Amino acid sequence: MNFVIRAVHHDDLPQLLELAKQFNLLNLPGDKKTLQDKIERSVRSFAGELPKGKSEYVFVIEDVEERQIVGSSLVLAKHGTDEIPHSFFKILKRSQFSKDLGIGFIHQVLRFQLDTDGPTEIGGLLVDKSYRRRPERLGKQISLSRFLYIALHPEKFEDRVLCELTPPLTDEGRSEFWEALGRRFTGLNYQEADLLSQSHKEFIESLFPEDDIYLCLLDSKARTVLGRVGEATKPAQHLLESIGFEYLDEVDPFDGGPHYGCATQEIGPIKLGRRLRVAEFKDAVYSKTFLVGSAHEDFRAALVQADIRDGEIAIPSRMRDLLQVSVDDEIFVAPFEYDRRKEQT
Repeated sequence: MNFVIRAVHHDDLPQLLELAKQFNLLNLPGDKKTLQDKIERSVRSFAGELPKGKSEYVFVIEDVEERQIVGSSLVLAKHGTDEIPHSFFKILKRSQFSKDLGIGFIHQVLRFQLDTDGPTEIGGLLVDKSYRRRPERLGKQISLSRFLYIALHPEKFEDRVLCELTPPLTDEGRSEFWEALGRRFTGLNYQEADLLSQSHKEFIESLFPEDDIYLCLLDSKARTVLGRVGEATKPAQHLLESIGFEYLDEVDPFDGGPHYGCATQEIGPIKLGRRLRVAEFKDAVYSKTFLVGSAHEDFRAALVQADIRDGEIAIPSRMRDLLQVSVDDEIFVAPFEYDRRKEQT
């Protein structure tokens, strides 16, 4: 079975809507009008018609044989501008000591921050529930492929990349962190604040406290989930860590979910990837697997078996057709497997 990762098209809307309804993520909701706008923005972004601060790239993975969209991911070229700042809590430590008592404490505090010159952000990672746990590892393919596009077009993105990971929520979908903190300063429950933040963020900046918030004053349930990753999100966390992302000691002001980040040029597929020329070898041996992205305007990527020699790469003709590349075309080639521990030794 063949799968190809590509830029979203207008006629993908019905299938993308059905996929999004399975999960209803904040940045890829199961709402037709919202998705229609996102697709339009993505098409214009890939065409270079929007400034960086408004560009959003939506990628889909297609089961070519079934002509079915089975996964998605997205990239916000710049998350945090003068118009819409990026907001977060920075977790800091403050030491305090009493001479009279001869004791001291190191407190963790939350400091509300706004970034008007923000990083690139990745998100919107979805895989159809019926396609999970397949040997092709479709979630990993659709996640890593967007970095190939960033590597091919670095001028379109920032020099650092952020990912906001989902924390543990209650069975009712409530955030213990929001209930202990955000609700007290806004009067909104988590669902109300979550919905409002999709279109308006001013209330966060206006109502959240400017002073440091001592974590010891929050209830234990809120402290327990702060900076933690939900069970369903742990595979994404481990994948990000394997390609160089690290916890930034920053959390989402709504749910306390951790923020992970990495310098763009240090991200595994970008750092270890390279541009190669497509060639044909008479004695080609397709023994190694790579993630390959086309350098054409209509970006396409796929997991391929390939033979690399002296700056050239040979891939099976059916995969060339799938990627819509020809001999002598330039493509970006990156490893598919990463082991962060080996890189650090």
